[in-house]
Amino acid sequence: MSDTAIQTLKNMLAHLDDAKKYQSLRDVMETLNAPDLAAVFEDLPQEKMPVLFRLMPKDLAAEVFAELSPETQEALIQGLSDRELKLVIDELFVDDATDLVEEMPASVVKRILAQAAPDTRKMINELLKYPEDSAGGVMTTEFMELRPDMTVRQAMDAIRKNGIDKETINNCYVTNADRTLVGVVSLRSLVLEKDEDRRIDDFMDTNVVSVTTSTDQEQTSHLFEKYGLLAVPVVDGEKRLVGIVTVDDAISILQDEADEDIAKMSAMAPTDKPYFRRSMWDLYKSRAPWLLFLMVSATFSSMVIRSYEDALAAVTVLTAYIPMLTDTGGNAGSQSTSTIIRGIALGEIHGRDLPRVLWREFRIAILCGGTLAICNFVKLLVFDHIAVPVAAVVCLTLVLTVLISQLLGTLLPVTANRIGIDPAVMASPLITTIVDTTTLLVYFNIARVILHL
Repeated sequence: MSDTAIQTLKNMLAHLDDAKKYQSLRDVMETLNAPDLAAVFEDLPQEKMPVLFRLMPKDLAAEVFAELSPETQEALIQGLSDRELKLVIDELFVDDATDLVEEMPASVVKRILAQAAPDTRKMINELLKYPEDSAGGVMTTEFMELRPDMTVRQAMDAIRKNGIDKETINNCYVTNADRTLVGVVSLRSLVLEKDEDRRIDDFMDTNVVSVTTSTDQEQTSHLFEKYGLLAVPVVDGEKRLVGIVTVDDAISILQDEADEDIAKMSAMAPTDKPYFRRSMWDLYKSRAPWLLFLMVSATFSSMVIRSYEDALAAVTVLTAYIPMLTDTGGNAGSQSTSTIIRGIALGEIHGRDLPRVLWREFRIAILCGGTLAICNFVKLLVFDHIAVPVAAVVCLTLVLTVLISQLLGTLLPVTANRIGIDPAVMASPLITTIVDTTTLLVYFNIARVILHL
């Protein structure tokens, strides 16, 4: 739904609320999707939220609640009675309830757990044991489980009886008595099977793509794209099925990871808060430390220039081409870094691939640098009327700058990944600062050799 439509809906709901037309309010909200209603709730005054929330059917209310930001969830909880809070928690899937507990302050968590059913509370505590960025930390324990000796008829009866409380029944997981995962069968294949007395183990898929509870959540999410899955089963160290990660969770994970990488590549501290929900102090804290670090690191470039003041004084024209050389180096390094970081994120590039990637980037750098140098050499002679030796200094520096920049843009992210640092940290701002200093050192040393400074 567009921003205009959401604003129109918001105005309509506010008008109906002011007019106390509660039945009309309920009728309107029942026709809307949970994400659209959640977008409306995000900007509602805190005192109005409980009134509208109580008018929604309990299943829709739970869906809307799960879509809200943590700050809005907290504000809404404060306006709900214990009984209303219990109804919401009972309708939430366990993974959503776990996310809620992780995001709320201690006082709110205590109230949530007090209203949760014992089984729900136990499952929440189990999920909280796993690292937040692991498959175990994002999985749900509400999945459809079948036995291999069940017939199609028995399986369909089990789905009808228990499927209402499961997050998805599109894929049903087949386990032994000890819950060891042995196969998967789709609801489609069960519905289309004509022989209702046929056993599940006769046609189940035994080649199951699964992850362990310790598998990184981003790595887990990429399996959905690779294999076209709607859910990925999660097993423990003994291959026992303990949960599933669903495609909606995978999309959220990839979006969060992309937001985090973009922030780091732009030299800012990552955050999951919307722009207008962040205070100026929060924005300042996310930017200032990185800007300070980059400013200090950029002083190395100034030190290099000061140390070669005599060379610059002797051939002042060299100064005019410093911006072009440093900008080209930074651009080349950023291109290489972005390509490598994306390859690492998608699992296309691993630490063992470093020699192969460096050789590949070396050849690309020679081609790119050579093309730029030839074009620039013609420009310097024809349009700038620069002496051939000076033009040679600039163009040779250009080739080496592109070469060094692309090799650094490859080496730094891969090395960072191997030692456990997020490769995104090695993106544009940092690589540009490193390349600037390196470019100046190469430039002035080549000038000293060729021009005998």
